Amino acid sequence: MDELDILKKDWQKQEEKLPKLSYNEIYKMILKKSSSIVKWIFIISLLEFVLWTGLSFFMKDSESMKKFETYGADNIMIPISIVGYIILAYFFYRFYMNYKTISVTDNAKVLMENILKTRRTVKQYVGFNLIYLFIVTFIVLGIQMNRDTQMIELVEQASANGQLFKFYGGFVLITLVVLAIVIILILLFYYLIYGLLLRRLNLNYKELKKLEV
Repeated sequence: MDELDILKKDWQKQEEKLPKLSYNEIYKMILKKSSSIVKWIFIISLLEFVLWTGLSFFMKDSESMKKFETYGADNIMIPISIVGYIILAYFFYRFYMNYKTISVTDNAKVLMENILKTRRTVKQYVGFNLIYLFIVTFIVLGIQMNRDTQMIELVEQASANGQLFKFYGGFVLITLVVLAIVIILILLFYYLIYGLLLRRLNLNYKELKKLEV
């Protein structure tokens, strides 16, 4: 008998001594872990909102923000902000309801469906934040192009020199590069926080599939 066979027999003996968990016990463990993960998704989304709101509040007195206020664009920015807050409130509600629903789930199949719903909600939330950032960035730049005196002078100068297309092309290119860098950093942030939680939730989903087989 070689060493591998000895190890296998030894492992089988140890395995017999280990406590056998029932279906319900394993399910309850997965349910508890899943509920905890979804609760943290909800808490982190609220903390993230507080973080970005706090940063915007502290930046309110910066020179760039004060200068933007002189453009008189409240009629554009206020509705956009309201729409953004309404959609964020909707996602916070979804995260909370996902947590409440998973917490009281008493069926493995339903729990699997709720895990998938939570994953979809997180992906939609991340997608909304990135799309909203993209749209707001170009709206802000459009306002600046039309109402900032220095920018207007640069446009007029480029137009007089026959380089208007080159000026706009360079401006858009620089904006897209900066925006791409910001989006990559935000995606990295989301990957490190929500991505890790979703991976753990996905592992729970796979464990539930094994129970259902």
